[in-house]
Amino acid sequence: MNKIAQSVRLWFAPQRIREEGATPDYRFSLANERTFLAWIRTALALIGGGFAVDQFLPDLAWGVRAGLALGLLAAGVLCALRAVNHWVRCERAMRRGEDLPVSRFPTLLGLVVAVAAVAMVVVVLFGWESR
Repeated sequence: MNKIAQSVRLWFAPQRIREEGATPDYRFSLANERTFLAWIRTALALIGGGFAVDQFLPDLAWGVRAGLALGLLAAGVLCALRAVNHWVRCERAMRRGEDLPVSRFPTLLGLVVAVAAVAMVVVVLFGWESR
């Protein structure tokens, strides 16, 4: 079985993580869980922002509104999926005594949010009336 499929299986059977390595100090596992919850809060905020753009900016040109809303919604979905994947990867690394995994996802997420913010600045500065 490939690594990705094995990792996704652990999303739904986290008790199987206990079969690997030694139990880490519980404080590290709890810190990993707090990080997971922070990613989930970020995902919920992005999803809420996507719905807010769609619902509360009806005068914004449809393509711009849909693009901003879908960008934020997609970022929220990716962030939620990334949260569980990162939690599993970190828990496995701690149990195995390995270095914690690194990721480019925070950079990608930051860039998506920055692009959405710049687009909103343009909307605020130049108006959002449909023409």
